[in-house]
Amino acid sequence: MNPPAAAPAFLAAHGWGGAEIVPLAGDASFRRYFRALDVGRSAVLMDSPPKLEDQRPFVELARWLGERGFRAPAILAEDPAEGLVLLEDFGDARLRETVEAAPGSELQLYSAAIDVLIRLRDHPAAPVPPYDRSVYLREAMLLPEWYCPAVGLNVDVNGYRAAWEAVLGHAEHGDAVTVLRDYHAENLMLVEGAGEALGLLDFQDALAGHPAYDLVSLLQDARRDVDASVEAAMLARYREITGAGDDFLAAYHVLGAQRNAKIVGIFTRLWQRDGKPRYAGLCPRVWAYLERDLAEPVLAPVAEWFDANIPPELRGDPMQVRA
Repeated sequence: MNPPAAAPAFLAAHGWGGAEIVPLAGDASFRRYFRALDVGRSAVLMDSPPKLEDQRPFVELARWLGERGFRAPAILAEDPAEGLVLLEDFGDARLRETVEAAPGSELQLYSAAIDVLIRLRDHPAAPVPPYDRSVYLREAMLLPEWYCPAVGLNVDVNGYRAAWEAVLGHAEHGDAVTVLRDYHAENLMLVEGAGEALGLLDFQDALAGHPAYDLVSLLQDARRDVDASVEAAMLARYREITGAGDDFLAAYHVLGAQRNAKIVGIFTRLWQRDGKPRYAGLCPRVWAYLERDLAEPVLAPVAEWFDANIPPELRGDPMQVRA
């Protein structure tokens, strides 16, 4: 986590000369984050290596969200050639740690997160690519591509594809919304001051798709356990306010299974290809969510494939289970 060589000159050119640069975080991508500390102020320095990450989607969507009253970090400066962006600092109060320190706040904070998604429905989708059946299918295929070989399974890939083709029609939606795609407790910040109470992070992969997807991201969180009772209460809140019917609930579970299958594949890939073994250890939680969704009648074709191809004892941490 050494700062990029161009960082001091970049900061100096934008009024932050002499600021101390300290590591802040990395994520599942090649992006890295640092905090620039100056007298009485701070900002976040995002390092997106241009050959590996394109910073433009983040910058463009941050501005799109901010123009509509959402609390995305303000863009203070950018240098696309070096892959550097200086961002408003939202501090360290993430929703996850706040809830874990004060469990009694969980329903209140999750309700606030639900309300942000309801507000997103009020706006036509941002100018981002569509989140359609072809993308859903490509992502779902990451599970047989990465997880199954990792645990020694030779599965019916054509049958897997056909099972998803049979259910993904439930996830099609006429009025697309901006789907942030990584909308969960580690990407939601409690920000002081006027306006939206929850700050938004990690939205550079946004697409235009079904409004149920970000609900799944929040309520079937790969990084923290969300109790089924909390999930049910928040789904009920969303449906009561928006009038979403049973077709929405069917889409929620189909997209839940799709997202969780994708994440199992991605987390396995992060372990095997990218040398990030901690992600493999998150897979048991994701499998539990996936099985919760597969129990829904709308997912019967997919559930039948899993029953025939992946025994329950091989659904877990790919570093630990083997056929």
